[in-house]
Amino acid sequence: MLEPPDLPDEAISACLQAEYALPVERLEFLPLGADQNTAVYRADAADQSVYFVKLRSGVFDQTAVALPKFLRDQGLASIIAPLPTREGQLWSNLGAFALILYPFVQGRDGYEAPLSDDHWRALGAALRNIHSLQIPPALAAGIQHETFTPRWRLMLKTFVQRMEDEVYSDLVAKEVAAFLSARRREIHDLIGRAERLALSLHNQTPPFALCHADIHAGNVLVTTDQAVYIVDWDAPIFAPKERDLMYAGGGLMGGWRAPSEEEALFYQGYGPTHIDPIALAYYRYERIIQDLAVFCEQLLLSDAGGEDRAQSLRYLKSNFLPGNTIEIAYQSDKSQVAP
Repeated sequence: MLEPPDLPDEAISACLQAEYALPVERLEFLPLGADQNTAVYRADAADQSVYFVKLRSGVFDQTAVALPKFLRDQGLASIIAPLPTREGQLWSNLGAFALILYPFVQGRDGYEAPLSDDHWRALGAALRNIHSLQIPPALAAGIQHETFTPRWRLMLKTFVQRMEDEVYSDLVAKEVAAFLSARRREIHDLIGRAERLALSLHNQTPPFALCHADIHAGNVLVTTDQAVYIVDWDAPIFAPKERDLMYAGGGLMGGWRAPSEEEALFYQGYGPTHIDPIALAYYRYERIIQDLAVFCEQLLLSDAGGEDRAQSLRYLKSNFLPGNTIEIAYQSDKSQVAP
């Protein structure tokens, strides 16, 4: 979120004092991320300690805080665990928001600065550890399982169809509709490919592992002492490991390196593994489709969002650039010939 939510800083500070016994001297909104349901802040305490505050609106899944706490307790140094309230809970409620408190880790994400060779290897090793873990039944019960749902495909189909008849008054919405309408054939081809691959995977029932499910450059944090962290555990899932593996070389890691170079370094850390090309291509298509559907939802159904709207429009268009996510997904898919 690039603009602060409609919530007074005083209310956030009061919540931190009441729930965490944390006296805040300074609270700073941080304009980070493309998720319009998430706002983040830096909180400086009276004792000079620094914290990271996350506000999450909409549906809040407790697994998003319980899982990273478990992973950190298992010795995974690449995970930042949330801090407990005075009552031992991993989040608190603040109006329409869930408030989660973390230690503040100074660093830059993969969009702000390129990952070094060692960072890529460390990311690969961290994901191998995550994919290898056995999750306790009580915690696993709250984590969704992959069903290869057509949800995002159906949503994007609906938006593309509506664009033919809908009249948009908002300038950003007009630009989105014109841009995607001109690429209607390509979008339907993406959806068709994803549907065919989803059916194949559903019939194969490949093995599942715990996946983060959103390892783009913004969720990989490198600290000043060169440690690598995987952040934002809002949507973990049990799925084929390719759900996470698709990001290395998939066009979502900042564009600092060629896709082949990303993959080579990543697998030096991850280690030898069989990669299912059907699953890899499916997840690359599905991620593009999901992003396009979410951006349509944000930009066509409302004119709210301020600066976030302009950023979302840029992200939406970037998928279609030469050498970016769509072209990479086509190259991953050996079952079809790109249009």
